[in-house]
Amino acid sequence: MMKKMYMMTAVLAAILTMTLTGCGMNQNAGTTAEKSTVTNSDSVKTEESAKSTEAASANQEDHDTVEVMELSQKAESAEQDSELFTMRDLAQTADLSAAQSITVTDGKTIDITEEGVYVISGSAVNCTIRINADDAAKIQLVLDGVSITNDDFPAIYVISADKVFVTATNSENILTVSGQFRADGDTNTDAVIFSKEDLVLNGTGTLNITSNYGNGVTCKDDLKITGGTYNVTTALDSFEANDSISVYDGTFNIRTDKDGLHCENDEAEGTITILGGTYTITGGSDGMQACALLQIDGGSMDITAPEGLEATYVLINDGNISISASDDGINAAASANAYETAIEINGGNLNVAVGQGDTDAIDSNGSIYVNGGTINITAQMSSFDYDAKAEFNGGTIIINGQEVSEIPQSMMGGGMRGGMGGMRGSMNGETNEMQGGMRGGKQGSGRGNMNESQESSTIPFSGNGGVL
Repeated sequence: MMKKMYMMTAVLAAILTMTLTGCGMNQNAGTTAEKSTVTNSDSVKTEESAKSTEAASANQEDHDTVEVMELSQKAESAEQDSELFTMRDLAQTADLSAAQSITVTDGKTIDITEEGVYVISGSAVNCTIRINADDAAKIQLVLDGVSITNDDFPAIYVISADKVFVTATNSENILTVSGQFRADGDTNTDAVIFSKEDLVLNGTGTLNITSNYGNGVTCKDDLKITGGTYNVTTALDSFEANDSISVYDGTFNIRTDKDGLHCENDEAEGTITILGGTYTITGGSDGMQACALLQIDGGSMDITAPEGLEATYVLINDGNISISASDDGINAAASANAYETAIEINGGNLNVAVGQGDTDAIDSNGSIYVNGGTINITAQMSSFDYDAKAEFNGGTIIINGQEVSEIPQSMMGGGMRGGMGGMRGSMNGETNEMQGGMRGGKQGSGRGNMNESQESSTIPFSGNGGVL
């Protein structure tokens, strides 16, 4: 799990080594040149031998080029990790050398006002751990077999701090709010864990969260999850954040009447970035929804919901994703001006199944770009739907069991494609005209560099382990 922490150092060392040795390619070229000189002075090579040597050199060059590209990609991935997460974010155990121990008590509010590490244990009813510290303080709550059941208020409530870590030891922890939430002055609390500040969830244990009328976890800033097991049952969103949700790893078993992961704010922003993890989501609305960008770089997902993935820009680079949807499997809908309305698939294995009716497996109110990966669609009516353009530049697309060489337009599931190309062409104009009238104009801010568009308020990764 922690191997990504050291990926950047290892990759850079590998690249440096290869550079010093000529990356293997230049060294081989030099050796070939020397052998060629000796051979020319002693004897004459046959034409077949020359061709064989040429082919071997070309193969070696291709092999070396691929290796360098792979190392470059790994370095880029490690660099992205370092921008999103600090070493302390990624550490799954806490430093307990100066920790304080707290036992929860029925009917008590436990106030934490000083920076430090606090080990929480025990069982209680109507107990809240309230954090109200200096805005530079870092607080770490270590859940060590704790159980809290409240009627109408968060079990963990963060009012003020720089960052709060909630770390589960190798134990089972239970946090429940059974009734409707009450407000705290002007603050409408709505989650079992409610934080106004940056929040990190990690650990080696299990956290069971139940919210009968609200959210599971609400973060009004940046939410990061880097490890642990989460069994979450909620009436509203299971994980909600205003600015960003970034997941490095973890196991998620989610049942919700709304969204599994949801990110948006009043400025029409909000991004979700998935680097890894295992997700089993049964949702009443969306599996994952981001107002602006939803980026998936890895992980394993099994999503059952009306819509699987939704954002203004859905970017899938890798991962194993299975979606069973009653509406749209993947949907790009214009909600943020900073991004083009589009779906871009560059890699991974994607299985999307949608039922009968007005459903689309992959639906974009703008464009669709398929550059790689394997997409397997089961659709009764519409496999792809788009308002602007569709580009199929690489990868594999299978629709209802048949591999296709182009992205079909609306209302053309794979089973209906044979012998209907002319009909599709005559219908596309009418279909696009209807879509334009029904859905409005298209977003057009340009694809650009997604990472440059995405703001980050996190502190860069530190190599010394002591800087957050």
